[in-house]
Amino acid sequence: MIKGIIKTAMLHRYAIKFVLRLTIFVLVFGLYLTKKELLMELIRHKFAFGVEEYGITPLHILWTFFMVMMLLHLFPHRSLSMALRKNKEENYVEVPGYSEYELLKFVQNQNIKAWKVMLVWLSGNAVVGALYLFEILDSADLLMLTVFYFLCDYICILFFCPFQTFLMKNKCCVNCRIYDWGHFMMFTPMLFIKNFFSWSLFFTSLVVLIHWEIVYAKYPQRFWSGSNQTLKCKNCRDKTCQMKKRLKCGKDFTFQK
Repeated sequence: MIKGIIKTAMLHRYAIKFVLRLTIFVLVFGLYLTKKELLMELIRHKFAFGVEEYGITPLHILWTFFMVMMLLHLFPHRSLSMALRKNKEENYVEVPGYSEYELLKFVQNQNIKAWKVMLVWLSGNAVVGALYLFEILDSADLLMLTVFYFLCDYICILFFCPFQTFLMKNKCCVNCRIYDWGHFMMFTPMLFIKNFFSWSLFFTSLVVLIHWEIVYAKYPQRFWSGSNQTLKCKNCRDKTCQMKKRLKCGKDFTFQK
């Protein structure tokens, strides 16, 4: 770890996952550069029913990895970040006497910002969809973009998140209103490819997004540090924000243990 960084189990786990995602990105990019036509054929026609002809391909492995990853978010366990698990009742510790009015203001403010993020994201990816429909981009390009988004998800968590900095203004991932939008975002390009591989990923990610939004709408008190003591910095055990804050604050950054 970088000197001065507090070594938490969660930060260590995220660093390993980042390396794994970077490795997957490099491997897929290698296939994209060397066997793009085969990649397109597998995505378009042969993914679900071409096992007899091609055997188990890297695409099958990638699809399985993506699906398991999303299912774990629907049924979170203790090894996952508090940023995700804050939506569970057992992780809610009420702040005594918190203001319902302040909670309502927080929810309204965060909802407005979340809609701005969604508008920006869908607008940008609508351009990608149009380029695909006009055959300027192909299915392999969209897969490569998805894997790039997959890598960027952890870049946002560990190093720099444009949504946090410019739109949401949340202090960390643990307090992020849209934390579990990541899968929906990374699989947005898959909406434009009409087959089992792409649509199974996109619509599963949509289920993850809807599940998160339902819980947020029903139990907003779980998502605000003003009403949930678990989300306060002094109670944080993840500390996945350290490298991000260090980059922002420079050498003078210190983190209270």
